Amino acid sequence: MTMTQYLITKWFGTFLCDETAVQKEILFPKEAKEIMRRLREIEKNKILEEEEKLAKNMVVIINERRLQLLGSYKNDDSVFQTILIRPEDYGFSLDLLHDASLLLAQERVDEQLQSEDLQLIQMVNALDDLIQTANLLSERLSCWALLPTAKKKVKPFEKTITAVNDEIQRLQEQIEKDMKTIAPNTSAIIGPLIGARLIAFAGGMQRMALMPASTIQILGAEKALFRFKKEGGKPPKHGVIFQHLSINCAPKNERGKIARLLASKISTAIKADVFTKRNISEELQEDIKIRMLEIRKK
Repeated sequence: MTMTQYLITKWFGTFLCDETAVQKEILFPKEAKEIMRRLREIEKNKILEEEEKLAKNMVVIINERRLQLLGSYKNDDSVFQTILIRPEDYGFSLDLLHDASLLLAQERVDEQLQSEDLQLIQMVNALDDLIQTANLLSERLSCWALLPTAKKKVKPFEKTITAVNDEIQRLQEQIEKDMKTIAPNTSAIIGPLIGARLIAFAGGMQRMALMPASTIQILGAEKALFRFKKEGGKPPKHGVIFQHLSINCAPKNERGKIARLLASKISTAIKADVFTKRNISEELQEDIKIRMLEIRKK
């Protein structure tokens, strides 16, 4: 009769046990960086090489869902609570775990900073800074050019403005390209530049995907919303989505309805971009077309 084997992974190694004691183990290298790497793989629901080696050609019971390819999942089996596997018994100190945990925290931060939507947010912020700079420089140049004998002196200044405008164009093109890759549904519904601004105001794609449509509708109108809460009056009906032609070119009495419609479809689009990765843009655009006709008939 084959004895039941349990596969148990701790921060310092992987262990194969029977119902009473450890029978075999593979310990991780005693280096904080190596410990961190394995902890990160576990966080990402990956199976470690050490786990695969111990479970090879064995019938094992496991207590982690990520290991279901290796054995039978029984997280309520009492053996997992009764078998004592202590790091000090294998020459591992808690100081090593502390160092590995610090490295793991830094790794998480680095990955977060490298994520595509946060890069997008930085590009949107840089674009806004450049547009503001270009407007200020153009205004200054207009005033300066009115002065006598200013022509030669403003010539180098004109080159600076041209360079800033070229960079604005380059950034806009990059944002459009990235949006069509990481948020194709949202780009199709509201346009890549407005979509990118919405993501920037939301603080990221995942945050935006978890927002109700009513919040998406007023993203970018935070100052007006704060003023409404403080002083009363009318609440804002729309934020940055007002830049979309279907809203800002519509009669005033239709703008609120169109803003609600677009916000609802943007909410569906961003969820698809983040969670299902399905392209549903044609379906959403057709829905918008039908609803727009209904709004204009009323």
